[in-house]
Amino acid sequence: MSFAKTLTFHIDKIEGMKVGLISDVHANFPALKQVLEELSDVDFVFCAGDVIGYNPFPSKVISEFREREIDCVLGNHDRAYLEENTEWFNSLAARAIDWNIQNTSNSARKYIERLPESLEREVCGKKFYITHGSLRSVKEYIYPSTHSIKLRGMLEETGCDVLVLGHTHVPMIKELDKGFVVNPGSVGQPRDGDKRASYLLMDLDEMSFEVKRASYEIDRVVEEIKKTKLPNRLGERLFYGK
Repeated sequence: MSFAKTLTFHIDKIEGMKVGLISDVHANFPALKQVLEELSDVDFVFCAGDVIGYNPFPSKVISEFREREIDCVLGNHDRAYLEENTEWFNSLAARAIDWNIQNTSNSARKYIERLPESLEREVCGKKFYITHGSLRSVKEYIYPSTHSIKLRGMLEETGCDVLVLGHTHVPMIKELDKGFVVNPGSVGQPRDGDKRASYLLMDLDEMSFEVKRASYEIDRVVEEIKKTKLPNRLGERLFYGK
């Protein structure tokens, strides 16, 4: 199976433009819906991957992405879904992927198949490069503790002003001399100790980023997890942001 590598586009400068950055929705529709409501006045929303996995609303999430025309890249859970290969996942993640495979339509699958491994976007003269893990692998974790030399190297390699990563489920904003490396954290399964959905709001005029948190109906997700016979632990962890 082959994956599209990079898609590009350019938007001329418009004053006051804002961008929402999200990642790791993991089939958590209530969380996504709340985040998108809070981002209703932004000009663009970019997603750093992992549309599906863990939670029980993959079809609703994919429909929302389609309806909102959200630009998104392929995550490691998305890839596992397509390849139907979870041998490198823990048991909880593997069971969720298997459930997602069995409970999504051919149309949903085709949406995931069309996701590229990376996206390049130029908005108001600022170049964005969006990928899931790192430039090397969809599975590599780039944490806030990652050495700045490595972050600078990635910015130089892409030639971008803003490198957007996901995968860690931990929000990050790193300003370096050549640009920014950011991670919105996770909409669908935060792991930084805050149970609220995480995302970033970017002001292009100011070149500033703000980590935002959105409260959503976790109980609704937990109830659906129980109904679908997914592991209860997947719901329990949402209350602790772990």
